[in-house]
Amino acid sequence: MNKVEKIMDHAEQSCKSRGSRLTTKRKQLLMCLIKSEKAMSAYGLIDLCKEEFGDSIPAMSVYRILEFLEEEKLVHKLKLTNKYVACSHITCEHDHGAPQFLICSNCDQVKEIRINTSIIAELQKNVESVDYQLVNTQLEMNCLCKYCVTA
Repeated sequence: MNKVEKIMDHAEQSCKSRGSRLTTKRKQLLMCLIKSEKAMSAYGLIDLCKEEFGDSIPAMSVYRILEFLEEEKLVHKLKLTNKYVACSHITCEHDHGAPQFLICSNCDQVKEIRINTSIIAELQKNVESVDYQLVNTQLEMNCLCKYCVTA
């Protein structure tokens, strides 16, 4: 079983355990994101699915599928770029805490890393000190990957 098949199998089992189902279209979109290894827009995914599977999925369906995959914690929506990326921890069984995404502003490669809980606690304290409430701990940073820096 190759890496993508292993991830897809784990994603399918994870959905089943929560009482949901990875339909063919959901699998196709998730597989495209996993294979791309970069952040992709919904319209980019439409094009990639057509190329990969010969299947045209309407934009509204793609957005609904991405919402489902996000709820199942299989993909992340990057607010900074309005693109989506497959979760790099799909096959892990443990909690990964707050994600931080390093987004290459040149090639759209994304690296998902874990933020230390003490940093999140400090951020929470800073937010509350100015009478705000932290709603989401996901952090996104514009960066350049090592390949784009040397190019």
